[in-house]
Amino acid sequence: MIKYDPDNRIEITVKELEYQDGLAVRVYQPAGAGPFPALVDVHGGVWTNADRTQNEVMDRALAESGIVVAAVDFRQAPDNPYPAQVADVNLASRWLKSRAADFNADPNTVGGIGSSSGGHTISLSAMRPYHPDYSYIDLPDSDADATLKYLLLCWPIIAPYERYKYVQETGNDRIIGLSEGYFGTTDAMKEGSPFQILKRGEKSALPPTLIVQGTADTNLPVPVTERFAAAFQEAGGDIELELFPGMPHLFGNTAGPESDRAVALMKKFAAKCLSQA
Repeated sequence: MIKYDPDNRIEITVKELEYQDGLAVRVYQPAGAGPFPALVDVHGGVWTNADRTQNEVMDRALAESGIVVAAVDFRQAPDNPYPAQVADVNLASRWLKSRAADFNADPNTVGGIGSSSGGHTISLSAMRPYHPDYSYIDLPDSDADATLKYLLLCWPIIAPYERYKYVQETGNDRIIGLSEGYFGTTDAMKEGSPFQILKRGEKSALPPTLIVQGTADTNLPVPVTERFAAAFQEAGGDIELELFPGMPHLFGNTAGPESDRAVALMKKFAAKCLSQA
């Protein structure tokens, strides 16, 4: 069993690589022989913008505790609508497992971290690791799968249809348009929804999951996240929801006491999951 101490302080280096042609991955590499646990990081941006550097505050802090973090770019809407980026993240999960030895990491420990729309994307990939629409990109000379040991979800859009209805009510034309640009239809929003997967009773993988969200998040109402957590638990999953009073969407991407507390919770949750066989 791998040993991970969340109180570690380890020097790190940062490497820029590609996990498929034209798509970059930034690897935050702890110093030492390891073996280290590893994480795939999926950034947010309403499925249409931002890049692998968005979650750097959290990625660096996690890497300094002794976790290899692979922060990935992926195809984005409107040029690449759903489910293109889920397929890229599925591939990235398999790629990290297949290349784990290159980073002194243990492939059996690979988990996922995702923020905002990235939380949606990594959740879908983890809940449906063998879905043909997600797993079709070939990874030569590898039989790795896209299952993940656990998930760290930061203010995730785990209910895109419910969020779409919410922003219609609040008049957020930007998010309305970007959501339509990614999914195309409300049927696709429902089909590609972690919350709707649970509501439908669809058979899916349920990796242990931590959700971190601020109570002042205006991107997805907290009650929707609470209903997702209840449905996840009812389906037999292990889930923890940590709410941060008064904090907005994306709060953990800015260095400060609350992002430090959020990362500390992530480290603690990772340690718990990694201690289990």
